Amino acid sequence: MAEGRGVSEDRGFAAREVATRIIANVERVALGKRPVVVHALAALLAEGHVLFEDVPGVAKTMIARSLAVSLGCEFRRLQCTPDLLPTEVTGSSIFNQKTAEFEFRAGPIFTNVLLADEINRATPRTQAALLECMAETQVSADGVTYDLPRPFAVIATQNPVEQEGTFPLPEAQLDRFLVRLTVGYPSLNAEQDMLERQRLQHPIETLRPVTSASEFADLQRATREVYVHEQVRAYMVQLVHASRRHDHVALGGSPRATLALYRTAQALALISGRIIRGQVVVLPDHVQEMFPYVMAHRLITRPESRLEGITPGSIADDLLRSVPAPVAKA
Repeated sequence: MAEGRGVSEDRGFAAREVATRIIANVERVALGKRPVVVHALAALLAEGHVLFEDVPGVAKTMIARSLAVSLGCEFRRLQCTPDLLPTEVTGSSIFNQKTAEFEFRAGPIFTNVLLADEINRATPRTQAALLECMAETQVSADGVTYDLPRPFAVIATQNPVEQEGTFPLPEAQLDRFLVRLTVGYPSLNAEQDMLERQRLQHPIETLRPVTSASEFADLQRATREVYVHEQVRAYMVQLVHASRRHDHVALGGSPRATLALYRTAQALALISGRIIRGQVVVLPDHVQEMFPYVMAHRLITRPESRLEGITPGSIADDLLRSVPAPVAKA
């Protein structure tokens, strides 16, 4: 289908079928976490990066691994520590004595899905090494630029509770993540099912791909073609602009936040398969569902507001209540 003409009904149903397979496969590992999986998948379809922020032991790493396996993508894990060097992420040039020349040895960043586990344990210098990779899908080393594989995504985890030996992500680094998600504790029934499923082995050990990297790349391209009505686009812009004028906000969402909201709403519409007049369409509901996960980590609250217990999450909820959503006319 030509770009800009939207995603047809048949293509939309096919995309939803693939997305459903991916979600069901990941849920074999992450029991009772469908909303988290859906929102993470939406970010990956929007060609973005995901930050899981939660306490240890709630399956942040397992969700990241199972997503990578389900997509049929090459996957590498990077355990971040204070002594991790930037070249251990991006790669370095090694002198080859046989050819008497320097050769570039690619680092773990050259993969489809990179899991940066406990990213806030890496030093700011190492964290900065990821900035170019996440923003431009490339690595610059010794004056040469190397393209990263496609599709490419960084899924990072961090523990917000533990502070010793950690380096909080600066705002510029946080802004590179399309969404920030929390996993949360499982329900009583889900935790009981988890004990039974892991009685003999972990489900991740038997997980198999349900799609391929090339097919997932096609879904990413289809995501960009999902139709967004001009009133829905205006609604997105109004939400982000309202964040810049909020009384408790020192720094609101940037145009990058607006674009992130636009892309993730398109992806969520593709996953849910909402068909109107023969094509996939973004609804205000999709915008509202993704807004807290796209916006909260991009808001910088005023110091006096933080003392009052005002959080970016509560501000995002307030923005959704204060900005009227467009209503379809009969």
